[in-house]
Amino acid sequence: MFKKILIANRGEIACRVIKSARKMGIQTVAVYSDADRNALHVKMADEAVHIGPPPANQSYIVIDKIMEAIRQTGAEAVHPGYGFLSENMNFAAALEKEGVVFVGPPSPAIEAMGDKITSKKIAQEAGVSTVPGYMGVIADADEAVKISDQIGYPVMIKASAGGGGKGMRIAWNAAEAREGFDSSRNEAANSFGDDRIFIEKFVTQPRHIEIQVLADKHGNCVYLHERECSIQRRNQKVIEEAPSPFLDEATRKAMGEQACALARAVGYTSAGTVEFIVDGNRNFYFLEMNTRLQVEHPVTELITGVDLVEQMIRVANGEPLPFRQEDLKINGWAMESRLYAEDPYRNFLPSIGRLTRYRPPVEGTTPRGGIVRNDTGVFEGGEISMFYDPMIAKLCTWGETRDKAIEEMRLALDTFEVEGIGHNLPFVGAVMDHPRFVSGNITTAFIAEEYPEGFQGAVLDVATLRRVAASAAAMNRVAEIRRTRISGTMDNHTRRVGDDWVVSLQGTAFAVTVAADAHGSTITFEDGEKLRVESDWTPGQPLARLSVGGAPVVIKTAKIPMGFRMRLRGADLKVLVQTPRQKALSGHMLEKLPPDTSKFLLCPMPGLVVKISVEAGQEVQEGQALATVEAMKMENILKAERRGVVKAIRASAGASLKVDDVIMEFE
Repeated sequence: MFKKILIANRGEIACRVIKSARKMGIQTVAVYSDADRNALHVKMADEAVHIGPPPANQSYIVIDKIMEAIRQTGAEAVHPGYGFLSENMNFAAALEKEGVVFVGPPSPAIEAMGDKITSKKIAQEAGVSTVPGYMGVIADADEAVKISDQIGYPVMIKASAGGGGKGMRIAWNAAEAREGFDSSRNEAANSFGDDRIFIEKFVTQPRHIEIQVLADKHGNCVYLHERECSIQRRNQKVIEEAPSPFLDEATRKAMGEQACALARAVGYTSAGTVEFIVDGNRNFYFLEMNTRLQVEHPVTELITGVDLVEQMIRVANGEPLPFRQEDLKINGWAMESRLYAEDPYRNFLPSIGRLTRYRPPVEGTTPRGGIVRNDTGVFEGGEISMFYDPMIAKLCTWGETRDKAIEEMRLALDTFEVEGIGHNLPFVGAVMDHPRFVSGNITTAFIAEEYPEGFQGAVLDVATLRRVAASAAAMNRVAEIRRTRISGTMDNHTRRVGDDWVVSLQGTAFAVTVAADAHGSTITFEDGEKLRVESDWTPGQPLARLSVGGAPVVIKTAKIPMGFRMRLRGADLKVLVQTPRQKALSGHMLEKLPPDTSKFLLCPMPGLVVKISVEAGQEVQEGQALATVEAMKMENILKAERRGVVKAIRASAGASLKVDDVIMEFE
């Protein structure tokens, strides 16, 4: 077995590989840029080598710098993780020339399947059903429009060397095809150093289901069942699960066998993923093969018990697979929520800054018999950089059934504390409660269809509101008793905490009576419903763990005047707990209105201005491109919301802006 492995990556996946290598008794080498000098993967590894400035095209994807790190440390093998150089055949070839083992497939397989254009041609020749499209390299935007017109809209514009949603656009007309081609090519060049683009028909109402394969150097290939990855935003996966709630056993077997046949056809070894789109009749179409470990591999590990990273290392070392296809059963259900550094209330735009609080849920077996796992690459006090992918963690749960896995995820998300940056925890929390998701009736259009105006927070149902109201009433009593004790009035018996309160939240007011005892409080509502609340919460704790009506409830909480800010299940609530008299008087209070920013184009995220598309004095129309801002490897085109005239330009190309910095002003 190898004695030392270098991980040519960063963040959570580098940490993930280090964990398996450590379990196997293998020493690890991390590489890092200036921005990652204090990163978690650097702290976890046995050795670390500096490889350059923050931009990936000056550090993590510079083959010569990785090769030099290998020579410095004497690493015998390299695990590439995903992204960066993981599907770069030139890197695999450079390792082979150096006599270093690549923990991945052989370079001919990378060349054949790592390139999306070539892989589709091979799949077609092998008789695999593929989506209609143009497999050649497209020269410019004019040709992209011509091809799109011929295929028929909508079309998917994709980077040939792409992955992770980078360099991908959907175009519904010629104008969007032209604009999408330019943006996709720019993103592809910046992220992968390869600006080739191809176009295919976009199949409406599809499910995105992928098959995990694992092959050794002795002719053995197995599939580890499927992952449902249909919850996507901007073509990037947000929530994954295994198995799929849609597939039957016959379809699963057919997809798995086809995936293995394709892997054998190209001499594939190591872990890989064959991606399909599946229509409502369970017809499936080959999309691409990812010749690497997938981001969402943990859900497969949770339902099969197989450590994929360990098997990749063992296969690279020449060992045969220790199991056969019939040994790989599906055990239970697993969910994965990707935690991204992006603000769901600002159309999911990237967010950067310092993690002032980062407290994931405790990993391991839960009191309900489920499992919580969190793959992460950050820590409290660390910085989220603008230079890399915005994912900061992958929260996974397992349960005996899909419903139990979802419930474990709900509680884990409510327990996850992240402060200091915008993040998508509220959004994934809301999805877990969405009736359509719970039913399993999902497609890749789920987010666009269910949140057409963006995400503004979850609206809780009445039953959940009552549980929150009961929690707030009980917590308020604890806070009030503490306050009277601190003031000294309790000793003098001059003030007693009352029993009658009005709890107001989400536009609803509940009149309640609180009956407290040594173990908790019984909250009685006006209609006679009683909810028992028990908790060891004390004022000042940011996380309240409660039992409400016998069921577990976890609430992120902060004190505000006359109540609490409470966050759970995707909702961010202002909860007022007032005496009946206070409630009556509060109706006479004036509400402060936010400032009017309608005449300004504000930067919606920290980022770099790539382009200003208009000039002062120019009249613009609704939907017209005004500026392009790049952050976390994604280009974001800011468009006019209404017709107007540009009064002044306040920023120029190359400027680095903060959130809400003014880009331009309108008359």
